[in-house]
Amino acid sequence: MNTQTTLDNLTRLKLTGMARAYQAIVSLPIHEQPSTNQILARLVEAELQERVNKKTQMFLRLSKLRYNAILESIHCNAHRNFTKENLLALSDCSFIQRAENILITGATGCGKSYLACALGRQACSLGYKTMYFGMTRFIEKITQAKLDGSYVRFINHLEKTNLIILDDFGLQPLDTMTRLSLLQILEDRYEKKSIIVTSQLPVSKWHQYIDDPTIADAIMDRMAVNASKIELKGESLRKKN
Repeated sequence: MNTQTTLDNLTRLKLTGMARAYQAIVSLPIHEQPSTNQILARLVEAELQERVNKKTQMFLRLSKLRYNAILESIHCNAHRNFTKENLLALSDCSFIQRAENILITGATGCGKSYLACALGRQACSLGYKTMYFGMTRFIEKITQAKLDGSYVRFINHLEKTNLIILDDFGLQPLDTMTRLSLLQILEDRYEKKSIIVTSQLPVSKWHQYIDDPTIADAIMDRMAVNASKIELKGESLRKKN
């Protein structure tokens, strides 16, 4: 069997990682080619990495993150009230394994959404399904799902998602249907899955924003009790840019 036939068969079997690695190996001079055992190990490793990359790209595409953010671009300093140690503690996404929430607050332009998206991207790269919603779109999605009969399917899909990001919490008033939906989502995820929430409002004002004492108690109990709170400070990064 010649080299091209092997490459064609690997491609036909959709082993693209192996095919790429095999082509690289056979392109080497004979005296530089690795042993049979080393070749097999490289092919398997290349295929595994290819599948991880494809899975990550699929998760990123489905997440619909607002920003193509990466952790390396996060500004960390004491002035922002967010240090490299804080970032390092979040970078392994162990908070998802512990089913903890992250509540990020701060003035407009301070980098709340960017930090949330960077954590979402990191979660995708580590194999966690992630979904991003701006609160306006989130409210629209719930309303539309109620109207077209897809609400239960939507809620069940969210329940299976490892990480949900709700961006700009507090910008738009919540109606009763959205409050109850949010409570149901948080109830489904409590001590099971994680959520990141960003807001210009300090956490102490969220209860007032929800504007229904009974539902607000229930929402805050499930959202804030098992959560890390990050209060970003400093001038708007948009102004600096």
